Amino acid sequence: MDKLILVRHSETEGQHEDSPLTKSGVRQAQVLAAFLDNSGYEISRIISSPFLRAIETIKPYAMDKGIEIERDERLEERILSHTPLDDWEEVLYDTFEDPEMKMSGGESSIEAKERALSLIEELEEEQGNIILVTHGNLLALIMQKYKREFGFNEWKRLSRPDIFLVQKQGGEYTVERVWQE
Repeated sequence: MDKLILVRHSETEGQHEDSPLTKSGVRQAQVLAAFLDNSGYEISRIISSPFLRAIETIKPYAMDKGIEIERDERLEERILSHTPLDDWEEVLYDTFEDPEMKMSGGESSIEAKERALSLIEELEEEQGNIILVTHGNLLALIMQKYKREFGFNEWKRLSRPDIFLVQKQGGEYTVERVWQE
């Protein structure tokens, strides 16, 4: 692929897979669509987490361009635990420190990253520019493929939405945060 555009979803009303965008999140999705339109990238595919907030984030752009939103479960948010965690942020920090750590019913950082990277590996030989829409934790784990030092603190600094541009130049990947809040 020529360019990989990684998008974190807009502001949402909750963490459930069917949680919709907030009113602010809907506006953010429209601003994101205008940003992508003005970027000059000719997009050949849009692949999104099947979660509603991810679909709603990219839908204004996809509809304007007439591009189908493909859904791929490998872009779903990483599950820390099947039971609610009051200290979920501390647990998340620990999973960045110990990528093999796994809570009951959850995924380790390694498992979640491998899941997402399996999709990216399939796309590497394709021509064109591809948008992947996902969630904050999984985006941070994907970023580690290109920037090893991307960890908990970088995750904390992600905005909603956020956009990173990944491209190969001279055999090396370059990563640039292109979203301007």
